[in-house]
Amino acid sequence: MLTETLEILKKNNIKLNKRKGQNYLINKQVLQKILEYADLSLEDTILEVGPGIGTLTIPMARQSKKIIAVEQDHKIASILKKRLRKLNITNVEVITADAVKINFPEFNKVISNLPYQISSPITFKILKYNFDFAILMYQLEYAHRMTAKPGDSNYSRLSLMVYNCADVELLFEVPPENFHPIPQISSAVLKLSPHKKANIDQFFIKVSRALFQHKKKKTKNALKDSFHEICNYDRNTAKEIIQKLDKKIADKRVIQLDPAEVMEISHQLKQLLKEQDLK
Repeated sequence: MLTETLEILKKNNIKLNKRKGQNYLINKQVLQKILEYADLSLEDTILEVGPGIGTLTIPMARQSKKIIAVEQDHKIASILKKRLRKLNITNVEVITADAVKINFPEFNKVISNLPYQISSPITFKILKYNFDFAILMYQLEYAHRMTAKPGDSNYSRLSLMVYNCADVELLFEVPPENFHPIPQISSAVLKLSPHKKANIDQFFIKVSRALFQHKKKKTKNALKDSFHEICNYDRNTAKEIIQKLDKKIADKRVIQLDPAEVMEISHQLKQLLKEQDLK
């Protein structure tokens, strides 16, 4: 795979940009593992973000109904189209655009080696759609944050938000030498199975942001320090509201809060703010 990748890049005078996440997979065993977890059939329409020169796209196209490949780099997208034509592959729709900014056509699976710099926005964008599951590659550190549990050092607002949107499983790790050019970090492949009814609203997002800015502090103190993230009440009013929260939860450190407790805090604060506004 490395030889073929280098030949394609040299022939088209392409120099990969690491800052754009252009690190191409060159290990057939890793590729095969991704395809096995994808469990493809001729019924599947696959969304692929960042297909590059088609390392994953081409074998997926042979096993599925359709591929929707979204590639931002015009020159790379052109190479992918040429390869598809040469191989007489006609079930791939290449969309040259920023995946974060466009609306996606209908799909039922997402299989991608994601450009790492858009990991957060593209993940939460995808989770707004209705689909079966996603097999996605991330930076290993980011994957650990996505899968972290309450009390873990990696537990964060990301862990919390993902938990409320999907079931997440770390399938396997991928060392740097499996890519060209070789990145400085390891990667991991995750499976995301979206919840049919993700229970998240903007108020919950504000509360989560306020809490996890101070995740090592007690919940009540974290909220006092970042209450401006939730609303613009003065500090004394904010303190009065926070004192009315369930003390068992408010006295716990943020990093120890499970998602249900954060949701409960959000519900309580929303009600307390309504009562405050009626005064």
